[in-house]
Amino acid sequence: MTGTDNRKVALVGTGMVGMSYAYSMLNQSTCDELVLIDIDRKRAEGEAMDLNHGLAFSSSHMKIYAGEYRDCSDADIVVICAGVAQKPGETRLDLLKRNASVFQSIVRLVTESGFNGIFLVATNPVDIMTRITYTLSGFNPKRVLGSGTALDTARLRYLLGESLQVDPRNVHAYVMGEHGDSEFVPWSQAMVATKPILSLCMEGGQEEWVCRDGLKDIEEEVRGAAYRIIEAKQATYYGIGMALTRITRAILGDENSVLTVSAMLRGEYGQSEVYAGVPCIINKNGVQRVLPLSLTEEEMGQFNKTCSTLRESFEGI
Repeated sequence: MTGTDNRKVALVGTGMVGMSYAYSMLNQSTCDELVLIDIDRKRAEGEAMDLNHGLAFSSSHMKIYAGEYRDCSDADIVVICAGVAQKPGETRLDLLKRNASVFQSIVRLVTESGFNGIFLVATNPVDIMTRITYTLSGFNPKRVLGSGTALDTARLRYLLGESLQVDPRNVHAYVMGEHGDSEFVPWSQAMVATKPILSLCMEGGQEEWVCRDGLKDIEEEVRGAAYRIIEAKQATYYGIGMALTRITRAILGDENSVLTVSAMLRGEYGQSEVYAGVPCIINKNGVQRVLPLSLTEEEMGQFNKTCSTLRESFEGI
């Protein structure tokens, strides 16, 4: 970190995801300096102008400008949102080969600038793109993380809050594994305050219907949310922009917050050398540590399966 005197973020990729993140950062005054980098320099300049025109209405004193890769040299975080977009009906893994080549030049140019901060990756398929960033950068894996299942977890808590009529901030449940089709919810670890959601099921009463098929439906809805949004409006960007802002705040504020990001596993859950969405403690060092949950045997099986999927995809490049 270059110190709290000037919190600087470099954003690579000024498409809808990148700009939703930038707009959310501006509204929440998350950093002091934001540099926008894009292969289309003119677009980055236009986006910087547009954001700057909103500064007078914001509580922020952010310095926002279009820049070059050399501007990454003193950034605290480089956020990568660049890449080709997911087409309707295309799986996240189909995107892989198209995005891997884009990343080779990005990561090389960022590291050549002398950048020594934290990489935060949002480009899909995010777990694999994060692992590619780690491999290409040679950075300590603590300092390379992806947005992972942070947004899926927020979707899960929102839906559980709706069905249980509880503020989602008092619902503690996680989506784990690949940000994609093999992700799963370890229901044994889902709580309302300190009460396990599964124990609410046993007690019957008004919550009982939530449990019978409700939990399975909620999990399916979370897994399919992106596809439904893409079908309706061609892309998803506001939710992920806010998820990235939340992760950025945890890093810049040295918060030690628990967020489900895509992190390198080194023995946790019996997995190694694979990036997957898991609850982690996030602070100024990036992933301070992975927080292991006590998964049931069945959940461990699901986690092993999602990690195998991610390994195969990575090896398929």
